[in-house]
Amino acid sequence: MSDIQPSVSYSFTMRLYIENKPGMLAKVMNAIAEKEGDPGGVDVVKVEGKYKVRDLTVSARDDKHANSIVETVKKIDGVKVRNVSDRVFLLHLGGKIRIENKVPVDTRDALSMAYTPGVGRICQAIADDKEKAHTLTIKQNSVAVVSDGSAVLGMGNIGPEAAMPVMEGKAMLFKEFADVDAYPICLNTQDVDEIIKAVEWISPGFGGINLEDISAPRCFEIEQRLKKSLDIPVFHDDQHGTAVVAMAATINALKVAGKKLSDLRVVIVGAGAAGVACTQILLEAGAKTILCTDSKGIINRDRVPELNESKKWLAENTNPQNIGGSVLDATAGADLLIGVSGPGIIPVEAIEQMATDPIVFALANPIPEIMPEKIQSIARIIATGRSDYPNQINNVLAFPGLFRGALDARASDINEDMKLAAAHAIAGCIDDEDLSETYIVPSVFNKKIVRRVSRAVKEAAYKSGVAKRPQP
Repeated sequence: MSDIQPSVSYSFTMRLYIENKPGMLAKVMNAIAEKEGDPGGVDVVKVEGKYKVRDLTVSARDDKHANSIVETVKKIDGVKVRNVSDRVFLLHLGGKIRIENKVPVDTRDALSMAYTPGVGRICQAIADDKEKAHTLTIKQNSVAVVSDGSAVLGMGNIGPEAAMPVMEGKAMLFKEFADVDAYPICLNTQDVDEIIKAVEWISPGFGGINLEDISAPRCFEIEQRLKKSLDIPVFHDDQHGTAVVAMAATINALKVAGKKLSDLRVVIVGAGAAGVACTQILLEAGAKTILCTDSKGIINRDRVPELNESKKWLAENTNPQNIGGSVLDATAGADLLIGVSGPGIIPVEAIEQMATDPIVFALANPIPEIMPEKIQSIARIIATGRSDYPNQINNVLAFPGLFRGALDARASDINEDMKLAAAHAIAGCIDDEDLSETYIVPSVFNKKIVRRVSRAVKEAAYKSGVAKRPQP
């Protein structure tokens, strides 16, 4: 039996012609069960001759598993598979977003005001005072979701065209959760200077920039240089979205486990974009002892000559005792382990030697660094990046509210104060009396999250001095 459970992300619908006899549907269901598929809805389409036509939806683990289920069903006497539709591909046909007008253009007067000649007055007003672009154009509520396709999900460098479905999905989440108009922009270059220039050139039309799926270490330089050159927020979600939600989960996990952040021994497995950002926010929040590991082991000051700039920062700001060794050496006596690396790389032994009541966040997706089933009897609290286990650490808990608050304050930056405020707001969406080992992270569909996060971020923007909109 596989550790990976069937998922709706590999769901498909079979149109089946089933002989209209008792027990035939049961045969189909039994065949799916034997293949460890997860059947969903069964709809009767019509009766045609001796056949009852049904649409049967099934979730599988992956493409290979889905094909094996279909082939098994095809072998059942009295059953014909006429068509197989991949539900995910159907959802993406034609793209997932579109632009709609806010006002109708159905009369001469409307045309004259929305476009020429009336629009000229608006253009002149903005030419006289560029700040008016924030109130007289879409800029006030617009975010560019920018990628070069170099580090897309777990697939790596697949290019800008292949990255578009992810960026469209991101734009959907911005709109659905925070009513922010986001636009997918995939650049046909992976040159750092060209990416920076492209974003600078398009920036007048946007109130914020969300960098997405750009590989490390280039992502660090791109973000930092854009932060310096632009007067609107620049936010690399793979870094900071993950860090904010992991911080929120940490806040609540410590309440459940009865531990203090300042006393904690933290191990972060993975020293890429998310690993660096998780380290930064934990240090900002008061963590004292953090060990970071990469594929060569614990990052320490002895390794500085071989490290890139982001890992040098880790070497200089973590591991106060300058410990060396492997992941197993790092996890000995650790209280919190955060995995932001790759599938299956953390052995059970690493969790067994952690401190009492260990907390484990295994965030690689879709396959975590260690499967929860393997450590349920060892770890006190487990979180993953998946929706089919408790405590899903999902960036959608953070970035919609972060940008909503930043846009509402007309912030010039999303700084550490704003990120920490967001983390505390997310954590606070669960009352202390409701916290438990399997409930330290609120549901992404909890409607109060964006309201609380945006309000906290907006307040932090004013307190930290990056808000440009006059405070009411």
